[in-house]
Amino acid sequence: MLFNKLQILCVVVLLVGFTSCAQKNSSKEKEKFMYTNALIHETSPYLLQHAHNPVDWYPWGNEALAKAKKENRMLLISVGYAACHWCHVMEHESYEDTAVANVMNENFICIKVDREERPDVDQVYMNAAYLINGSGGWPLNALAMPDGKPFFAGTYFPKKNWIQLLEYFANLYKTDKAKLQEQADNVSKGIGDIENVPMNKSDISFNMKTLNEMFAGLSNKIDMEKGGTRGGMKFPMPAIWEYLLQYHYLGGKDEALKAVETTLDNMAFGGIYDQVGGGFSRYATDSLWHAPHFEKMLYDNSQLVSLYSHAFQVTGNPLYKKIVFETVDFVDRELTSPEGGFFSSLDADSEGKEGKFYVWKKEEIQKILGKDALLFCDYFGITESGNWESGENIPDINLGEKNLEKKYNLTTNQLNQKIDSLRNIVFEEREKRVRPNTDNKILTSWNALMAKGFIDAYRTFGDKSFLSSAKKNIDFLLKNIETKDGGLYRNFTDREATIPAFLDDYAFLINTLINYYQVSFDETYLQKAFSLTRYVEDHFFDKASGMFFYTDDQYSNLIARKMEVSDNVIPSSNSEMAKNLLLLSLYFENKNYEEQSAQMVKNVAEDIQKTPGYYSNWAQVIALEIRPTYEVAVVGKDWPSKLAEMQKKYLPNTLYLGGENEDSLPLLENKLMMGKTMIYVCQNKTCQRPVEEVSEALKQIKAN
Repeated sequence: MLFNKLQILCVVVLLVGFTSCAQKNSSKEKEKFMYTNALIHETSPYLLQHAHNPVDWYPWGNEALAKAKKENRMLLISVGYAACHWCHVMEHESYEDTAVANVMNENFICIKVDREERPDVDQVYMNAAYLINGSGGWPLNALAMPDGKPFFAGTYFPKKNWIQLLEYFANLYKTDKAKLQEQADNVSKGIGDIENVPMNKSDISFNMKTLNEMFAGLSNKIDMEKGGTRGGMKFPMPAIWEYLLQYHYLGGKDEALKAVETTLDNMAFGGIYDQVGGGFSRYATDSLWHAPHFEKMLYDNSQLVSLYSHAFQVTGNPLYKKIVFETVDFVDRELTSPEGGFFSSLDADSEGKEGKFYVWKKEEIQKILGKDALLFCDYFGITESGNWESGENIPDINLGEKNLEKKYNLTTNQLNQKIDSLRNIVFEEREKRVRPNTDNKILTSWNALMAKGFIDAYRTFGDKSFLSSAKKNIDFLLKNIETKDGGLYRNFTDREATIPAFLDDYAFLINTLINYYQVSFDETYLQKAFSLTRYVEDHFFDKASGMFFYTDDQYSNLIARKMEVSDNVIPSSNSEMAKNLLLLSLYFENKNYEEQSAQMVKNVAEDIQKTPGYYSNWAQVIALEIRPTYEVAVVGKDWPSKLAEMQKKYLPNTLYLGGENEDSLPLLENKLMMGKTMIYVCQNKTCQRPVEEVSEALKQIKAN
């Protein structure tokens, strides 16, 4: 590789993906500025944080790209997000330093990117980082030729190393540009090949043996003692546990359910969960779920609301209900706009220190709670020396004492009530602290995930406020992010939508619309899901592979048009579209959609078998194929009560349709019986004997 010498000399790459961020908190800092760059016109909070750097930043766009070509200058592309701690460390160390800025401005066209707004840009240059270094993370810093082809990419660099790096490449660009161009061409070709999925034309069928083999491969990666996957850090990875619930339901091994319960229990009791105010942090830095990077992301909490709701349906564990309600309260309180949109994240830092808002010294608790402090500290593992660092404590039930009922002569119910009361007192005291900053971007895909979280919680617990929140959000999105040609925008910030949507925005919103129809029987939302799917077919579909590109064919200025295939913390947009196509094929009797979904799964079948942990959402689609989905039609005046009763059960291979009338769906034809509310359990276009009682309908499902 071209850069071995440089890397040995000066590059210290610190992998810090998925961490927290530090934002300016003092209003006095904003009164006077020596510098202002082109980011001042952006709406992204992350970009605006850099608008007064001495670096001459541009947002990603045609202006900056054209300027680089016209002036024959290299591109410096710096990618981060508002909740990224090390992004802001590098800002303070380097981007706010005039000497560093001079080197950057003199030799590069500097582009700052919010990865949450522009995941397409992040995707391309993160691929470059992995190709060059074998690792990635944020902040992501890529250097590229004027045409955008990258020749180097890394993560965080200390100030001294950063200057050395920039000066090295500035000199090389002047003395041996051809060498850089060769490297850029090679890296760009590699980027184009990553997740380049060919069409699989072989005959492949799936059965329960397939799922058993997947579980065997996945179970080797699961920490059966503490939950989650094995390793030094713990990420929630909701899609894995959703799949294991589904696998267990279909007759899979009991160990699958045990893995889910172990994970959810340890997360709920650990420091990754905000024991005082509810909601989950992004990930834990240890293997015990104890010490998080304290940022709270909408996409984590949305998926975990769904997961804990489904787990409650399976187990009836009251802990899971508690977690759902507390997390929803957190989202309502801190991440919801007055119009019904959901903000993106909360920063980890306040007053310039990571976690300061969330951690406690024992003496602080003693001052707040007086004689009750001992019980609180025993319960949450709070000590004089600190369970985290420097005498500071993260409330963590896993670290607390057990059998406190006996120690304090309380019943279990009395203990829980007492802890709740004390926690409320501590929460009110915490509210007086300087709050972490909020990233108020409203992103279509993440909002759709949260709306689905509310839908799943409503299905499970029947709280109508959950359904109301979901509807308000969906209606908000449809009102504000639709384009004139029937497409979507990705973002809505400060009453402005500016960025064309990506595949994940469409995929998750389509899925949420399908799910909202299933609890409301308002066909308007199902038809909207269908029309958005047609738009995706027209503008994202790749005929050569049968997959979907991540970017719209009308809006791409990148060196490669990529596909998003493997599932991660958020399921991939292609796996979600495969699921959507299968469900819509059932609702509209669309054979093409069914075949297309099956082809997409076939295309990744080998990868699913090799690395099931990164294809868990795909595995859920396979599970829908193995046991054909039940279509349950509830038709008649009393459909709301009967539907609500059915949906409290965990039935992942079931979809619902109906209403007071038959509406226009083919499956509802001739289903209405005057004066009665009937339930039809259908499968493979064949319906069983209609019944009036939910219990009888459930027997029909169970019997098959």
